[in-house]
Amino acid sequence: MISDSPDISLHLRRMMVETQLRGRIGSERVLDAMLRVPRHLFMPPEIRPFAYEDRALPIGENQTISQPFMVAVMTEMLEPRETDRALEVGTGSGYQAAVLSLLCREVCTVERIRPLYERATATLAELGYGNVSTYLSDGSIGLPDHAPYDLIIVTAAAPNVPEPLLEQLADGGRLVAPVGLRYEQALVLIEKAGGEFRQSWSTPCVFVPLVGRHGFLSGDE
Repeated sequence: MISDSPDISLHLRRMMVETQLRGRIGSERVLDAMLRVPRHLFMPPEIRPFAYEDRALPIGENQTISQPFMVAVMTEMLEPRETDRALEVGTGSGYQAAVLSLLCREVCTVERIRPLYERATATLAELGYGNVSTYLSDGSIGLPDHAPYDLIIVTAAAPNVPEPLLEQLADGGRLVAPVGLRYEQALVLIEKAGGEFRQSWSTPCVFVPLVGRHGFLSGDE
């Protein structure tokens, strides 16, 4: 098994970075973070043999862990700095938060599904990602008590960027989210400067829907 052999898992991560990401991802910091985080340990044991393939995989509760390229491209779009505070909406497995934690000063991540929240919290703690704080809540309203954030990443699809997240973005901050129709989105980058927002569109994608007050579903459906 991958999890029983650090040498094999490191080899597979190197292959992932060199064959799937390099050439499409220009940031060496992002590539290094992807190399360092053991993606397979954020997955249920039965799917770990597929951990370093370039595809999304199920992690239970009708949720997925994003394909490595999507994790890398969204992280690169954020342009994380070592001094940044980041908010992640949709903890899922905890993998994206782990990648960000190597690039930022602090990561706050929020998940609405208790089993995923508990599993990710335990995994992040066990693997030593001490600058990640996990929260169980409706991510579509963000974490206002801990705002503002230099970076915000949304890992579920929404028809529009939730207004509370824009309010919690620091001046000079960057937000990345998949926005569009229920089964067809594109990544949007929003940059805040002087109280004004500028947006640009990037990679087409398909994410699970953001559930919550400002998502596709209310959470009661």
